[in-house]
Amino acid sequence: MNAKISITAFSSISPLGNTETEVWENYLFPQHCFTKQFLDNQETPVAALSVASKEIINEIRESDVKYKFLDNSVLFALAASRTAVKNAGWTKEDVFGINIGSSRGATDLFEKHYKEYLENGKAQTLASPTTTLGNISSWIAHDLQNNGPEISHSITCSTALHAVLNGIAWLNSGMATKFLAGGSEAPLTDFTIAQMRALKIYSRINIDEESWPNLAFDFDKTQNTMVLGEGAAVCCLEAGEKENAIAYISGFGYATEILEHNISISAEADCFQKSMKMALQNEKLNDIDVIVMHAPGTIKGDLTELRAIEKVFGSPLPLLTTNKWKIGHTFGTSGLLSLELALLMIKHNTFIGVPFAKSDFEQKPIKKVLINAVGFGGNAVSILIEKA
Repeated sequence: MNAKISITAFSSISPLGNTETEVWENYLFPQHCFTKQFLDNQETPVAALSVASKEIINEIRESDVKYKFLDNSVLFALAASRTAVKNAGWTKEDVFGINIGSSRGATDLFEKHYKEYLENGKAQTLASPTTTLGNISSWIAHDLQNNGPEISHSITCSTALHAVLNGIAWLNSGMATKFLAGGSEAPLTDFTIAQMRALKIYSRINIDEESWPNLAFDFDKTQNTMVLGEGAAVCCLEAGEKENAIAYISGFGYATEILEHNISISAEADCFQKSMKMALQNEKLNDIDVIVMHAPGTIKGDLTELRAIEKVFGSPLPLLTTNKWKIGHTFGTSGLLSLELALLMIKHNTFIGVPFAKSDFEQKPIKKVLINAVGFGGNAVSILIEKA
């Protein structure tokens, strides 16, 4: 890595809330954010935005006639991006890059347009431009009146951390001095839920019967317990060490596995071993205080990542945690929401563990945190951040 990258602002809108204070207070409260919605013809546990956050989204939708036709994935990203850029002190005169990715894109809008096409045999005029993947970054650039480069991509569940990688590459190349990176996902739709159930990874635990519908970080579970959540998260990146930095990116890694089948991952997550080793190549392993795991709540996904961490770090391990027991899997946004948790733990010097995890730990200063994300196809990313 050429030089440290400063994270000068961060913003999110998720089941945890829409302000830093609200998000942190929710993390301090050891209860999940899951509710039930009727999706895929049955009651389904999901992690949805709060009423207050939905009001913010509706206000954005109604603020411009052009925004009325946009998917929630775009509107979520607009809300988070506006706040992040404001907090970073960026203005219309600043030229910065934008890379906001999504795993699924405009799923809700696409499903509605396709249903209408099947019923009427005609497609709406705006069906195509409002459901393309580039839709998200393009609308953010429009909304912020930015003239810098804009990128959209999908690398499944590691999408948001790949956006961070892109930001680092642009900054280190000198092609940009500021970059807005993140992810947005609005996957709480019938067909998306049906796809996860078809893979047999969606949680079957009834919220009324069990306290924890998603058992991410329970390495002894006997069933898959992934639950979907929605939201967007972005961060403002700047080259070099800035006075207003809230943390620095001091390492990054990435890797892709050779697949045995479409959603496979090796028994010891070779991709994670490679991405973590790359991110940590200039670090002493015992200097890493916490790892925020990807840990989606599936049997194999959680356990293989743990095995990879054990392979890389040996003993003792850093403190391990995840947030998917609380907010579910937000697909393309998940890596940035994990980064948010890491930033907050560093800021408050407080470790946020998993309530049902069997672990004893001694609180120590939190200065360096490693964040992991991986998507279908073994596309792993590891980002190391440290206290500014």
